[in-house]
Amino acid sequence: MKGLKLTLTVFSLLALVSCSETHFKEDKIFAGGVYAPAKSLNDGKSLYTEYCMPCHGVNGDGKGVAAKGLTVPPRNFKLGQFKFGRVVSGELPHDEDFYEILKKGLHGTAMLPWDLSQQQMHDVVQYIKTFAPEKWEGADKKLGDVIVAGKDPYGEAHKESAIQRGKEVFHVVAQCWTCHRAYVSHAEFSQIAQKINGAPVTEFDPDMYHVKLQPSDYGVATMPPDFTYDSVRSATTVEELYVRLNSGVGGTAMASWKGVLQDDEIWAVAHYVKSLMDMKRTPARAKLLESIKN
Repeated sequence: MKGLKLTLTVFSLLALVSCSETHFKEDKIFAGGVYAPAKSLNDGKSLYTEYCMPCHGVNGDGKGVAAKGLTVPPRNFKLGQFKFGRVVSGELPHDEDFYEILKKGLHGTAMLPWDLSQQQMHDVVQYIKTFAPEKWEGADKKLGDVIVAGKDPYGEAHKESAIQRGKEVFHVVAQCWTCHRAYVSHAEFSQIAQKINGAPVTEFDPDMYHVKLQPSDYGVATMPPDFTYDSVRSATTVEELYVRLNSGVGGTAMASWKGVLQDDEIWAVAHYVKSLMDMKRTPARAKLLESIKN
């Protein structure tokens, strides 16, 4: 009997040891000088296997067993491409950007908020970087400059003027409707064009009230949101929309507007888009859509 107990104890210890990841033997340094000990990478691999692998796949390519049932495909980490950083799209985001997604999830997708400790988030994020070593590994790799929302030049006191200016920028200056859709009638569009460009519009794109599929670097077309109907994945506030407009959405047709539009114009569009988002599931949306019938 004593021998049997000893044997079971040994097998139990071996089982515990085998549950601990030992894939990584060496430490790594990632972009921005982020140091990841081998233990952190192995712990991150365990967390990834438990929480992330069903959707993102064992190889991080977004082809997990659950991926086929998802309308929005899980991210392919092997591309080293990220949509929602607080940096200009195409630049490498900071760990805090990943943490925000882990803590808040992404609206309208299967990416839900995760209740992870700070250390767990650190570990799993470092492990995810190992799927794209050419992008992440090496002390010489640089992170993008963080985009911070400064003081809103409009504020609550001038919210209505911000929304009106944002409407003008959205439709005529930046022509956001060419990907998203228009939210003004032909007559109002022409009035805005007269004000901005000094000439009215007499011919209109027949698709101006339709959202258009856009190509992306992810191998699938992406559908820009109709702000009065769809969820905006990574923004719910005016400040978050301001950051998203400045940074763009990595790997998609939504480019950074930083340096293209004036800062107050970006704030104005953020206010306008937020006003459209606030119409979701309200009578105001039906009223708006009725008012822009031509």
